[in-house]
Amino acid sequence: WSTPTMFFHIAVDSEALGHVCFQLFADKVLKTKENFRPQSTGEKGFGYKGPCFPRIIPGFMCQGGDVTRHNGTGSKSVDRGKVDDKNFILKYTGPGILSMANAIPNTNGSQFFICTAKSGWMQGERWHEYYRGHGALWVIRKILYNQHYTHS
Repeated sequence: WSTPTMFFHIAVDSEALGHVCFQLFADKVLKTKENFRPQSTGEKGFGYKGPCFPRIIPGFMCQGGDVTRHNGTGSKSVDRGKVDDKNFILKYTGPGILSMANAIPNTNGSQFFICTAKSGWMQGERWHEYYRGHGALWVIRKILYNQHYTHS
């Protein structure tokens, strides 16, 4: 199994703030990886370039990935269906954990959230990945203060 690394370049009003790297745990959440990776690259004709983080909860997370409406109410998967929740063995160990966001179980599409603090109470809720990279924590903190940040 490979663990692909995806990069998001974060900007506000076209001013680059830095990039965030996400390492996808393909060996643990293959179907979800197959949905997330193409949206990161835009290879299916839609994806994460441009949408903002419209839902921000200080001390918990910032949510983005609405590739259809760009306001937090839309979601889309690459196979036109929804991706089931998978693998609850990975832990919400601290800032930087990336997880799919959904309203009800087994309806994952494009929306995701990035934890900004340890969220142990979330154990068993959804699959997740983690990010690493130069400036990543700084970029995430900046997102918390301005919901107009976009990822490209």
